[in-house]
Amino acid sequence: MRENTALTAWRAGGQTVGGWLSLGNAHTAETMANLGFDWLCIDLQHGMLSYQDLKYMLPAISTTDTIPIVRVPWNEPYEIMKALDAGAYGVIVPMVNNRAEAEQAVSACRYPPDGLRSFGPVRGAMYGGRGYADEANSQLACIAMIETAEGLENLDEIATTPGLDAIYIGPSDLSYALGLKPVGQFEEQVHIDAVAKILDACRRAGIGAGIHTGSLDYTKRYLEQGFNMITLGTDSAFMARLASKELAEAKQTREVTREQSGY
Repeated sequence: MRENTALTAWRAGGQTVGGWLSLGNAHTAETMANLGFDWLCIDLQHGMLSYQDLKYMLPAISTTDTIPIVRVPWNEPYEIMKALDAGAYGVIVPMVNNRAEAEQAVSACRYPPDGLRSFGPVRGAMYGGRGYADEANSQLACIAMIETAEGLENLDEIATTPGLDAIYIGPSDLSYALGLKPVGQFEEQVHIDAVAKILDACRRAGIGAGIHTGSLDYTKRYLEQGFNMITLGTDSAFMARLASKELAEAKQTREVTREQSGY
């Protein structure tokens, strides 16, 4: 079976830099994949796309060695299974609050006897290649998001869930959990401490630690801090940032101030 190189890196304590796909466009996905990201995540939770887009975007990423990941809309087994059957090599599951919810996510990712995933990897097996049925349980990444007050309270029991491969932090929702605004307050000490606490829990549990960012500065910071899975930015944000900058230079005007949408 095709190796999940991102997961291999996390298991060895290595670091990877990925990108986020929020636009339902196969060409955008293929362009981002050809830039050399270690992995790309297609966002079915907040992205402007659907499962129909997923069917075109996953094959587009597959033209490269970039690992395709999907953030599913919710911790629903059928959503997880459909993403994996379509060829995702990992899923990010939002709003995981406790061990039971983490176990549910893991179970949906694993074939029996390790889980309850139903067998029918229509495209997944074609992309994964020979040996998929035997090796999928060890090659497909299950990643839980901790971003709520309850999730923080149950951090250690989530991190030590058997079969969980990584925890991924959504800084904006984490801000809500800490009583902060969802954007622009990631420098608050309480936020910095919570991020460090999650990272430490992942290290103790021997799993990968991931975090979302929207800037090079934050990406560098989290790489230096030791995170294994860092998102450099989002397709739509990359496009808007460069277009805004160059348009302002061309017209000799100020850049348009855009509403922050968080990470």
